[in-house]
Amino acid sequence: MSIWGKIIGGVAGFAIGGPLGAIMGTVAGHAYDKRKTGDAAALGMAGTRQVAFTTAVIVLSAKMAKADGRVTRDEVDAFKELFDIPAGEMKDIGRLFDEAKKDAGGFEPYAEQIAMMFASQPAVMEELLGGLFHIAKADGVVHPNELNFLRKTALIFGFTERQFERLKTIYIGTEESDPYQILGLTRKASDDTVKKAYRKLIRENHPDMLIAQGMPQEFIDVANEKMAAINAAYDRIEKERGLK
Repeated sequence: MSIWGKIIGGVAGFAIGGPLGAIMGTVAGHAYDKRKTGDAAALGMAGTRQVAFTTAVIVLSAKMAKADGRVTRDEVDAFKELFDIPAGEMKDIGRLFDEAKKDAGGFEPYAEQIAMMFASQPAVMEELLGGLFHIAKADGVVHPNELNFLRKTALIFGFTERQFERLKTIYIGTEESDPYQILGLTRKASDDTVKKAYRKLIRENHPDMLIAQGMPQEFIDVANEKMAAINAAYDRIEKERGLK
């Protein structure tokens, strides 16, 4: 079963628990009870984390899309395209999206649950934020309310303001954006520091590493987008400094 097929259902929701499991249960119409414990355990820790990650993307995407007062067709289409949801799963995922987008408020408990689940995997939470940035810019304009939503979510995830600005540069920056900021450095960094920072980012953000830490295979495009930005930033610095 694909990750999307696991999203709607009492078993997955029971396994996750918390606000993410509750909204899944609301949409699925299932009541959780102890009889589901065995089935929930069968989902496994890795499966539970992947379902939690994906559910959080759906819920937070819906609430962020509503942050500027309306959900546009471009934003909905961007969500569908980025995450490649099978046609047979679209209706159920749409119900979850619609439930979450009723208002932009109340997103904090969902972000807090993800922050606890992935506290030791910040790169995975960066990928989740990358998906949200993709939705925010889908209609051609990142509304100030959407940007504020993204900043608050990043802070709940445990990122600093500087780290958030780095992510903003990666996902909505221009060709003129500072490549050092993308690597988390300043222009005063030594050549050796630049090389070490680049290698560290490539290692931490490699799709295989992220999937092992809980990012579902279905989100590979998000990881590749970020890797491309990191590589492009290093290429610019490499040319400027004549690094080999």
